[in-house]
Amino acid sequence: MKIDIDAEADRLAADPQITDYDFWRSLKNLNNEIFQISYNNKPIPFAMVRRRAILKQARSKRGD
Repeated sequence: MKIDIDAEADRLAADPQITDYDFWRSLKNLNNEIFQISYNNKPIPFAMVRRRAILKQARSKRGD
């Protein structure tokens, strides 16, 4: 199942139950996880990269 990053980011950005802090905290936690995986010389799962792209776009769209 292919997830459309733009559509998912739009959906999250429009969700009033998700605060700006929730976006920031989720992105920070995800970046820390990716750093730990990278630090241990393991491959980063593509799902994590996709999730990070969605969160970054949603946070950016929320700021507009």
